[in-house]
Amino acid sequence: MIVVTGATGNVGRALVRLLDKEGVPVTAVARHIGEAQVPPGVRTVAADLAEPDGLRGAFEGAEALFLLAAGERPYDILDVAKSAGVREVVLLSSQGAGTRPETYAHPRRFEAAVRESGLDWTILRSGGLDSNAFAWAGSIRAGRTAAAPFGDVGLPFVDPDDVAAVAAAALLTHAHTGATYTLTGPAPTTPRARAAAIATALGEPVTFAEQTPAEAHESMARFMPPPVAEGTLALLGEPTEEEQCVSPDVERVLGRAPGTFAGWAERNVVAFR
Repeated sequence: MIVVTGATGNVGRALVRLLDKEGVPVTAVARHIGEAQVPPGVRTVAADLAEPDGLRGAFEGAEALFLLAAGERPYDILDVAKSAGVREVVLLSSQGAGTRPETYAHPRRFEAAVRESGLDWTILRSGGLDSNAFAWAGSIRAGRTAAAPFGDVGLPFVDPDDVAAVAAAALLTHAHTGATYTLTGPAPTTPRARAAAIATALGEPVTFAEQTPAEAHESMARFMPPPVAEGTLALLGEPTEEEQCVSPDVERVLGRAPGTFAGWAERNVVAFR
């Protein structure tokens, strides 16, 4: 059995579907989850990574774990997993853990805990997700507008379905033990270009409104700590050469090129109608 944490998120939801399609027993874990949110027959457990003791029932009988870098107690989470019989962990981390270690100290702690756990491990350092564009869904539905800072700065955002596919490959083939992969899309895209791709998918114009950094910080601070907002803005506005580089790792693992943002927008256009 494989346990998928964050099973209602954009990556976790896709991973549950992929594993279930392969006929693998799956336990889907999230803070709030029900049977209607997963394929028929998939076991669901409501639990919180911030409370590792509450994960024992979810992990019991599992051989492998897909772990989000969430909560503040990675060592305790992994101890619970090991005591339940888990032998392998695939961690979803962040590209920033490698490029901005001081700013992304939280996922780096999870990476260190995974490497020191004694379990077989694979680390996935994801770039920005195409699904971050869901933040525009309300404003695009209401007024066909999308606001973001640094409208012409490109980053190679990645399709969450590709992240899930790489995670599934690591969990199912056991051929990636000890690997740390950086996952990006096939080319840098700018916020302005992503808004235009959504407009194309809709068949209607979408106006891009460029925010000032201060305006963006105010918006981000509503749902993330101020230091994280500042680090995110630094990455979005002044990315390093490494952060703008397209990684070969998705294609190396999957044997195909990563999906485009335009393809993601077409598949998810209903969210913006």
